[in-house]
Amino acid sequence: MHEMSIAMAVVGQVEEAAAAGGATAVTSVRLQVGELAGVVPDALAFCFELACAGTLLEGAELVTEPVPARAHCRSCTGDWAVGMPPRLVCPGCGQAADVELLTGRELQILSVHWEDGPDRVRPPAPTREPISEEH
Repeated sequence: MHEMSIAMAVVGQVEEAAAAGGATAVTSVRLQVGELAGVVPDALAFCFELACAGTLLEGAELVTEPVPARAHCRSCTGDWAVGMPPRLVCPGCGQAADVELLTGRELQILSVHWEDGPDRVRPPAPTREPISEEH
């Protein structure tokens, strides 16, 4: 189940940023999850809860925002919802050779809410690369 490795990566990144920011607890994490990212949201939520145990994130809420998959045909300039299973042949002209996937593979942390420690000024959050896709 790769959702556990994703959950552990999210917890690690968030805990690092929260600790650097002087957080005493993380209350919520919001993730953007593309339709084609290969992630089962319920499995991710279950794994996230397990991965949070004993960390600053224990008890934190995981909010996932789905991103529908969309594609663009460079031949006829049409856009369409790819759906699941993915339909990567342009419904307008029937071409599949010059198709670009616009959205649907996202997997990134959008926001984190935490409680600050006493008398602590929050530094700017570090910028992180999106979580890499597993192949």
